[in-house]
Amino acid sequence: MLEGVRHRGLTAAPKLAIGDGALGFWKAISKVYPQTRHQRCWVHKTANVLNKLPKSVQPKVKEALHDIWMAETRDHAYKAFDSTVKRFGDKYPGAMNCLIKDKEQMLAFYDYPAVHWQHIRTSNPIESTFATVRLRTVKTRNAVSRTTILSMVFKLTQSAEKRWQKIRGFKLLADVIDGVEFINGEKKEIEPVDSENRMSAYS
Repeated sequence: MLEGVRHRGLTAAPKLAIGDGALGFWKAISKVYPQTRHQRCWVHKTANVLNKLPKSVQPKVKEALHDIWMAETRDHAYKAFDSTVKRFGDKYPGAMNCLIKDKEQMLAFYDYPAVHWQHIRTSNPIESTFATVRLRTVKTRNAVSRTTILSMVFKLTQSAEKRWQKIRGFKLLADVIDGVEFINGEKKEIEPVDSENRMSAYS
């Protein structure tokens, strides 16, 4: 799939890929677009962690996970992360190991504009589109040709597109593409160069 996307024109590596823990996708994108950074989906990760816990404990852990991805800065997120692991690690090592293994990939969003965080912390935006298509295609019982099903998917997506909303802070996408550095969601300010000192340094 990724090779097909590149063949159709996406030759520049995407800045960020968002998805769940499906290993096939991550291995593939590392091969096709090695420069692309990885962001694990918090919705999937939360579900995976909670599934390894007794129901009585799930609300407390869910609240703790919420404190991680809602932290204002990466440092605060690290502190909340470590606190969660320390609090629940001894009793529920399986759940905490599930959380720990993708720590860095789960917090990659802090290096992008804060206004984009709600869009890039999860893969829900693209999955909602797939859900619209799946709802109709799974009810197609008769055998159909490849051309027919592709045409159906195209028309369903085209219809769903009418309800799509523009990404918040879309004007900042130009900065992301240009490689502008963001720290904790804020654009890094470039310090002015002291021309006098620069001259003396090279004289």
